[in-house]
Amino acid sequence: MLLANKTAVIYGGGGAIGSAVARAFAQEGAAVFLAGRTLSKLDSVASDIAAAGGTVEIAQVDALDERSVENHANEVAAKAGSIDICLNAVGIDHIQGTPVMELSLDDYEYPVQVYTRTHFITSRAVARHMAKNGTGVILMLTTPAARMPGPGFMGHSVACAGIEAMTRHLAGELGSYGIRVNCIRPHMIPEAEAIGSHSRDVFRRVADRAGITTAQMLEGAAAGTLLKRLPTLSEVANTAVFLASDHAASMTGTVINLNSGVMLD
Repeated sequence: MLLANKTAVIYGGGGAIGSAVARAFAQEGAAVFLAGRTLSKLDSVASDIAAAGGTVEIAQVDALDERSVENHANEVAAKAGSIDICLNAVGIDHIQGTPVMELSLDDYEYPVQVYTRTHFITSRAVARHMAKNGTGVILMLTTPAARMPGPGFMGHSVACAGIEAMTRHLAGELGSYGIRVNCIRPHMIPEAEAIGSHSRDVFRRVADRAGITTAQMLEGAAAGTLLKRLPTLSEVANTAVFLASDHAASMTGTVINLNSGVMLD
């Protein structure tokens, strides 16, 4: 098992990506601590993991609140002895599809503030425990919007670019403590939209403004990639497993493209 004897904390563990990664981490032997605001969603994921023989615990945590995150990290570290892996998979509904000349300041600022805030709070909390053990992996999530021109996703673009900048900065600051920091950049994931991710409402508003259905929008997005398909949740989860494992021991400060070739570095 690639993650045997590892302790992983997943913020947003009840969401589409967070739950997929949680199941993959547990399958590879990690003890998984799921954190989120909705206990019913966390409990559903935890039940699946436990039924498959995995080790899992859940906790209600507000990933935008410093005290809530720090208290939870302290509790996990005290119980498990270490925090080896952290993934922030928190997702929020936000405005996309509105031209910048019609976009309110609040709608622009909201994703920038929320996404950069939660990644800073969670990374700092777990890094304090990882540094004591001289090892750890912090994983972040963005989208191709970090590098793509508009129109229609100004706030989301700046938020994603900020998280990728944070990835590089933290890798430079935490590397001497043995902590690796990497980011996964998937394109639209149809499965996530279908099972009720926050992306469902985001995509719906964009599609409505364009006068098409969400399915048509996703089909168009797939057609615009080199592979003519969009990524899957399992591909994101398996990439997270690889990055968290010793197979990626020399990788840090890296943004991994999972966008089927819609954008090339």
